[in-house]
Amino acid sequence: MTQAEALTILKTGANVFLTGEPGSGKTHTINAFVEWLRESGIEPSVTAATGIAATHVGGMTLHSWSGIGISESLSRADVDRIASKEHVARRIQKAKVLIIEEISMLSAATFEMADAVCREVRRIDKPFGGLTVILVGDFFQLPPVSRGGEVEFAYASKVWRDLNLLTCYLTEQYRQDDSEFLSVLSAIRSGNVEDLHYEELVARRKDPSELPQDAPKLFSHNADVDRINAAELAKLPGAPKKFRMNSKGKDSLVEGLKRGCLSPETLELKEGATVMFTKNSPQGKFVNGTLGTVSGWDVDGLPIVETRDGSRVTAEPMEWQLEEQGKVRASVSQVPLRLAYAMTVHKSQGMSMDAAIIDLSKAFEYGQGYVALSRVRRISGVFLLGLNARALEVHPEILEKDRDFRAAAEAARDAFAGMPATDVIDMQKKFVKALGGAWTEGKIARGKPGKPAAGLPGRLAETLSAARDAKTLSELAKKRALTVSTVVKHLEELAEIGRLTRADFAHLLPELSATDEIHEAFATSGVERLSPVFHALGGRYSFETIRLVRLARS
Repeated sequence: MTQAEALTILKTGANVFLTGEPGSGKTHTINAFVEWLRESGIEPSVTAATGIAATHVGGMTLHSWSGIGISESLSRADVDRIASKEHVARRIQKAKVLIIEEISMLSAATFEMADAVCREVRRIDKPFGGLTVILVGDFFQLPPVSRGGEVEFAYASKVWRDLNLLTCYLTEQYRQDDSEFLSVLSAIRSGNVEDLHYEELVARRKDPSELPQDAPKLFSHNADVDRINAAELAKLPGAPKKFRMNSKGKDSLVEGLKRGCLSPETLELKEGATVMFTKNSPQGKFVNGTLGTVSGWDVDGLPIVETRDGSRVTAEPMEWQLEEQGKVRASVSQVPLRLAYAMTVHKSQGMSMDAAIIDLSKAFEYGQGYVALSRVRRISGVFLLGLNARALEVHPEILEKDRDFRAAAEAARDAFAGMPATDVIDMQKKFVKALGGAWTEGKIARGKPGKPAAGLPGRLAETLSAARDAKTLSELAKKRALTVSTVVKHLEELAEIGRLTRADFAHLLPELSATDEIHEAFATSGVERLSPVFHALGGRYSFETIRLVRLARS
């Protein structure tokens, strides 16, 4: 199934299981669906099975969202207690579409506990209290974490069966274009690893002298990762520069973001350190997984990274946010880097890499080797330190279940292919209307005449509309129930995608004398960076005001 076919099905409001091989575009497809929902005025609840995955999608863990926390089982009294918590009840009552990422890492027990709380809060005896549910993941990748004993996959749950899920199995490949390597990965996935596949991997075992100096190393255990990163940094001369994470929001939510953020709370770097970007650049300068070397520091002491393609990028702090119902509940800010000498296979899930040094000699979990190898785009970028038998194994139960998923996806594809396009569009319109949204495809946006809505996420569309009507920056923030920093960030994003004119926000600028003073400070500093201007002006104007004037300059 193609991404376009899957997106068509998602838009009908069916409960869907979206799956596919690594690199098939699951994240891209679900992001397109989320953007479409927001354009239609529907705010989805985006969750994930793990903190790392939740950070990638800008959501929270299902455990936190549903209020179940780390519980392994819930009594009737436990369900009542959780459902009576005002913040949990309000969140679940307001929800319309629930998205759960990395479903392979969620146990059947946890899946059922979240379902029980949703039914109780919403007082509807249907799966998840009648919410539209979208499950995303690949069961060939890492399974649920076990605290001892066997753990059932989510699909073994009665709730999974009751959801009557349509399966969308993506079959296109966007990460690997190496047929030889794809053959190896397919053999691992199908449980048909033959001697020739094993020999191709063994041929990638290299002597230490042949290993690339700046490729990340993937290990199965945390202890190996911590040891190597610390040792490699210590080899470089001089004292490390330290960059500390800043945070806003409720402590429990911030802690979840910190655990999921791939950049550490205290980042230690030296010139010459091998690093990896941990977030996508809005301007396309780097992506999560881009490798480089710290080549120096800018005037504010921020690291300048020379990437593999020779580009030089200043790594400015970026935000990881937890959004709920279109509002930012918590955020952390850090330089989007981490030392890239080594990382665990678990933390690499979801990344794409040009090259990696992989040690699978201690692989202990089904799917661990498959996840590690499938991070890399071509077999020429794989450098093996070791390989044990478990590394090439996938869970035997998944092999059979995968055939069922593929057959179900074929049936769904055929069913929709046989429908008149008008019938499919009618289904999509009814779904949007049922959730209180507005059908926007092919229409003109509400607000100023002539401004197209298509392609604008709901949060940005709302900020743009409010900015046109607000008299001051603080009034805009109040209208959107967001921080001043967040609404300015929205305006910057709108400018980046070419959807903001000066007339949209000129009335929010400070008085003329202040604007001129800030303009002059930018001109004098010779750079468009905030810190030099803020300090040159003696802190008389907030960073947000300076950002707004900078936006007007551009």
